[in-house]
Amino acid sequence: MKNIFENKKPGSDLIGVNSDLNYDAYTSRFALKNSKIGVWDFHFKTNLIHYSEEAKNILGIDGTKINQLEWERIIHPEDLDALFVRINEHFTNKTPEYRSEHRVLCKKGNYIWIEDTGRIVQRDASGAPLRMIGTVVDITHRKERQAARAENLNIITNQNNRLQNFAHIVTHNLKEYAGNFESLLEFYDDAETESEKKDLITHLKTVSESLSKTIVNLNEIVSKQFTKEIERENLSVYQCIKDTLKMLSIEAASKKAVFHNNVSPDITIYANRSYLESIIQNLATNALKYAHPNRTPVVTIESHLSELEILTVTVTDNGLGIDLNKYGKDIFGLYRTFHGNENAEGVGLYLTKSQIETLGGKIEVSSKVNVGTTFTITMSIKKKPA
Repeated sequence: MKNIFENKKPGSDLIGVNSDLNYDAYTSRFALKNSKIGVWDFHFKTNLIHYSEEAKNILGIDGTKINQLEWERIIHPEDLDALFVRINEHFTNKTPEYRSEHRVLCKKGNYIWIEDTGRIVQRDASGAPLRMIGTVVDITHRKERQAARAENLNIITNQNNRLQNFAHIVTHNLKEYAGNFESLLEFYDDAETESEKKDLITHLKTVSESLSKTIVNLNEIVSKQFTKEIERENLSVYQCIKDTLKMLSIEAASKKAVFHNNVSPDITIYANRSYLESIIQNLATNALKYAHPNRTPVVTIESHLSELEILTVTVTDNGLGIDLNKYGKDIFGLYRTFHGNENAEGVGLYLTKSQIETLGGKIEVSSKVNVGTTFTITMSIKKKPA
């Protein structure tokens, strides 16, 4: 095959133009030059790649040709393997050509995205490739637009998830307040002395204050729904647990439940208040709801802070327990229930897992039927660097 560089004049483009070339050749060269498409020509025996002027402009390369090893050096390390797979498929005649979108390192030290297409145009008698030609196009702007669209989709998805979280908090968590008010009013009607009624009024005020604070926090969530990140602040884990358990005191008293808040008062965590309180409330409510009928419910909340400032909080109860061999895969699923409790909605643990993951943590469960359950929450206490 005739080498396309044979008629090349010094300083001309890869496809040379002289008086011997016809009008069609000149038109093709003009179209190629103005299409922003670079051309390259690789000769296997010399291990050199020849570049057109446009290819050199795109890649930021000096000189007309470059060694193949240099070509491998400028490709982004994360893109090399996929590129070699595509080239291999073409070398073994599995594809008529190879096409790859990958990043290359320019002379200025920055990476750009290119679309690189190549085809073997000459082989020896044994079928080994001798010459390969191809094109290169700068697609950085297209990739940036795709990344922007993906980021926008991620923001919209994140906002939608938070809106769903908000809806679950309203429908699930506020139901606990309504239940507390209902129970307190029933106790008030049954109270026989003024002292009992006075104590119940005090409890009603406590629940009312907690409800008011929750509404304020939920209003904050609504006002921040269209920001990229949820609102966070440094919170005392011990105090959040204490405040949340106070709201559950009536239900706990009705079941003679005992809560042990053994979390260190010195631990603070950078988190969203409504999410953190909702997590505590859901796990504590879950322990009360599935208390064992033949023993006093005992719920113990403990903490451990590692040297890497990773906080582990365990919530352990002595309730009915869960058969993890049977239900382990579904335990955090939406609308999944395991004990036939008519008040169970299958929302609490799903919501809890979602909120913990939104805060950057994870939750695990261990349980034995008729022995009890332990939920383990792990997350960083610090604000992530911007």
